[in-house]
Amino acid sequence: LLEVTRDAVGDKWAVALRISMEELRGRPGKNAASEAHEAVALLADVPDLWDVKMDSSPTDCAPSRFSPEGSHEPIVNFVKQLTKRPVVGVGRFTSPDVMVSQVRRGILDLIGGARPSIADPFLPNKINEGREHEIRECIGCNICIASWHDGVPVRCTQNPTAGEEWRRDWHPERFAPPASDSTILIVGGGPAGLECATTLARRGYTVTIADSANEFGGRLRFETGLPGLKTWNRVADWRLGQLQGRPNVNMYPGSALGVDDILGLEHRHVVIATGARWTKMLFSTLEFPVGELDGPAVYTPDDLAAGVVPQGPVVVFDFDNYYMAGAVAEQLAKSVGNVTYVTTAGNASAWTFMTNELPLVHRALVKANVPIHTLQRVTAFDGDAVTIADVYSGSEKRLACRSLIIVGMRKPRDELYAALVARGSDFEDAGIAAVTRIGDALAPGAIVHAVHSGHRYAREFDTVPGAAPYTRDFPI
Repeated sequence: LLEVTRDAVGDKWAVALRISMEELRGRPGKNAASEAHEAVALLADVPDLWDVKMDSSPTDCAPSRFSPEGSHEPIVNFVKQLTKRPVVGVGRFTSPDVMVSQVRRGILDLIGGARPSIADPFLPNKINEGREHEIRECIGCNICIASWHDGVPVRCTQNPTAGEEWRRDWHPERFAPPASDSTILIVGGGPAGLECATTLARRGYTVTIADSANEFGGRLRFETGLPGLKTWNRVADWRLGQLQGRPNVNMYPGSALGVDDILGLEHRHVVIATGARWTKMLFSTLEFPVGELDGPAVYTPDDLAAGVVPQGPVVVFDFDNYYMAGAVAEQLAKSVGNVTYVTTAGNASAWTFMTNELPLVHRALVKANVPIHTLQRVTAFDGDAVTIADVYSGSEKRLACRSLIIVGMRKPRDELYAALVARGSDFEDAGIAAVTRIGDALAPGAIVHAVHSGHRYAREFDTVPGAAPYTRDFPI
């Protein structure tokens, strides 16, 4: 195929070969270390470029939760030894240091970085200009890949302008100057609040951000302590790096603000970004949350974040279906032992199929000795055992359980917003023009949604909103 392609194109175009190495590297060769070595040696100088990769999406486009940076290196590190042609590869790169290291050590000639380029389209420029500290590094959450699987505009947890460059005319590095001298108070320093403050500050507004916790980060402070999720803290770290030292930014961690405090601070606009809380609601046969199962040993991830150590045996009941329940089960298996995972879906952490995590979640739970019960919902818990029922047949069984962790539905933590709005008659005297909710305090979602919400408020602040972004790829 390479030869007939070259015959067809002559000297007009280069002919590249993209080849998966994972399975070939695992097969012993007859005349070399592996069949991968044999294949590359036989074709060494036939293609003009070698593009080397892994075989399947979960390993080729692996999430940071299960794969370190440069994860392809042990599979593709031999190719340049067998060919004089340039070699390009990927490997969940995010840091320029890791990229440069592979080039200098002779692993690759060219770095392929789709995900890091989505997180920061100007990554090469920032390296060339010595602005590495400004790079908005990919966190490897694979939300961008989920967009591809779902057939929707691409999304990025780190870069909220991804997918919006044309639809909303959002540029990652360019912002409209301030249209007024309004000051903005942001209550809540999680993903939404930090992104909102960062973008408003970059536009030139005077911003104050306060959080009741002693550290900024919101939900990230707990979630990045779960197995494999440490890298996600880049969401907070990058934004804090952008905010600190700016003369138009005031930051107040460890500052719980009440209604009277806010009314007395004389900010023109107030943004509530107080996040959401996990509930103890159960799952009905109609496939939506119903009722609450409360009790002395019924917990949510919020309780674990507050320091609760559940007594085993533990059952983790998941109908959130994203990463949280699987990560909690894996962590508790290490710290408490005797953990069982129950879900209404057909797989553990079922939605992570979209992010290439699904097979890796199952492997992690099996490795942690966590039994998995799929297509089951929790119906009762008496302190000694939990009753689960098949979501289709209703047939029941009991599992030994002293602590039940429910990872299902979240509700906005919007009490402060409601109390503040109730004092609307005092806004004029306090100089407040508007109070707005963003992020999980408005609508609980993934971190990517919170970041997008915070960015959209800041991007559209003091502007006239444009038409709904239903642009298409061709005129109709």
